[in-house]
Amino acid sequence: MVSAGLEILGLGLCVIGSLLVMMVCGLPMWKVTAFIEANIVVAQTIWDGLWMSCVVQSTGQMQCKVHDSVLALGHDLQAARALTVISCVFGVLGLMVVIAGAQCTNCISAENVKTRVVNAGGVIYITSGLFVLVPLCWMANNIISDFYNPQVPASKKREIGAALYIGWAATALLLIGGALLCCSCPSNGNSGYSAKYAPTKRATPNGTGDYDKRNYV
Repeated sequence: MVSAGLEILGLGLCVIGSLLVMMVCGLPMWKVTAFIEANIVVAQTIWDGLWMSCVVQSTGQMQCKVHDSVLALGHDLQAARALTVISCVFGVLGLMVVIAGAQCTNCISAENVKTRVVNAGGVIYITSGLFVLVPLCWMANNIISDFYNPQVPASKKREIGAALYIGWAATALLLIGGALLCCSCPSNGNSGYSAKYAPTKRATPNGTGDYDKRNYV
């Protein structure tokens, strides 16, 4: 019962984490305009994401433009694209593996095999969290380095966007949920003792039962 509860809790955290990773992959708010020095009063805000860049006007209008060339992108952006997509794929794969081995399903009959399948799903989810953690930290490090670099113009400096914070929360959910799935163990239906019952006595036609005649005087 406890193992089934851990599986449900772990799977729930992993599913939420995977959905957040997919949302982070599509959000353009990885980098946002830094309002410093001459940029303190501006009429527009620039968002940079993995797939597009958006300009938000002070009037509320937003225009987005998809990145035309992949080769023209920086190495960090190309790696972030690949690793985030791989993390999303691993999230879907982990969901199918865990459902196949969950105790509430009958896809697999052997309890030991079901436990190993669930543990494998937990490892997949942990791997998914690590895949998305690398581009998040890499991108944050580049943003901070450029922000404090005096050679970078103020108009080119960016700050950490909301997508990175959501991605870190998704990573935490994936790692915690995957660890819970790895802690799943097979349900042991054998108790610590075995009850022994004496054989029943077979009644004879004279009604005395199948007893040894030596017990009678």
